[in-house]
Amino acid sequence: MFEIVFLGTSASAPSIHRGLSSQVILHDEYRFLVDCGEGTQRQILQSGLGFKRLNRILLTHGHLDHILGLAGLLSTFMRWESIENLQIYGGKAALDRVRDLLFGVVLRGAQPPMPLELIDIQAGMFLEGSDFCVKAFPVWHRGPDCYGYAFEERSRRPFLPERAEALGIPPGPWRRDLVNGQAITLPDGRRIQPEEVLGPERSGTRLIHIGDVGRTTDLVEVCSGADALVIESTYLAEEAEMARQFAHMTAKSAAELAARAGVGQLILTHLSRRYRERDVLAEARAIFPNTLVARDFDAFQVRRGECLKLEKPSQAEEG
Repeated sequence: MFEIVFLGTSASAPSIHRGLSSQVILHDEYRFLVDCGEGTQRQILQSGLGFKRLNRILLTHGHLDHILGLAGLLSTFMRWESIENLQIYGGKAALDRVRDLLFGVVLRGAQPPMPLELIDIQAGMFLEGSDFCVKAFPVWHRGPDCYGYAFEERSRRPFLPERAEALGIPPGPWRRDLVNGQAITLPDGRRIQPEEVLGPERSGTRLIHIGDVGRTTDLVEVCSGADALVIESTYLAEEAEMARQFAHMTAKSAAELAARAGVGQLILTHLSRRYRERDVLAEARAIFPNTLVARDFDAFQVRRGECLKLEKPSQAEEG
């Protein structure tokens, strides 16, 4: 299961109701900040998430509306907040710009308040947890080294408690070992194999996050069957030529991608101030009915086969 909290959903410049691009994706103890537009640190506070364990930042590309908030975030870490380390992942072009911003402007010869790593990624898996991984894939936008991210849980075989009961396997470490794929020997001497209490393999949850992008023909495969697809929707189809000129999506083209890829839920973000939300939603739903438009501080829980909107982030700090 993954959770995504939208901190900023506006395109290029903030509006009264929408901040600049930034999202937090959560999985167990992991927290990933995806992009960091201007004002993100205030949005983090207002969301209730706070800064704890927010030490992995993934950048989709290096345009200013997606990275300027890093300056304020690092400045805050230097004065008020403490984290053990900070890792910023992205393509080379994005990291070159971030290096200038952080080391040339914010730090200016000072040492960062924690170990700070700028990690140049390539297409493929670059981060792995015990039961999930994060993969990068190239997307086409203005400039080099633009990436989308796939958050994928590992496939697993579900434990079937009724079979365990029938075999007389008591709760506790025996069942745990079987879930982990290990054969066990019961106190009565019987040898039980995992296959006897595990069901058919099920695919894990897949959440696809795509930032700014101007072409979808090469994204159908990577998005195929995703439980949720988060993607920009800067323009409406009436201005498709402008969208092509600036390498952005229309709501129509995002919905067409979702339909071709057979995703479970489409969530649109990065909206231009020139459009009404209901018009963006209507254009997309005409093609892909299971579409939502994200607002700042919206939170969604993504599981295999479902995407639920939450009242508030599950890891929001009390008070």
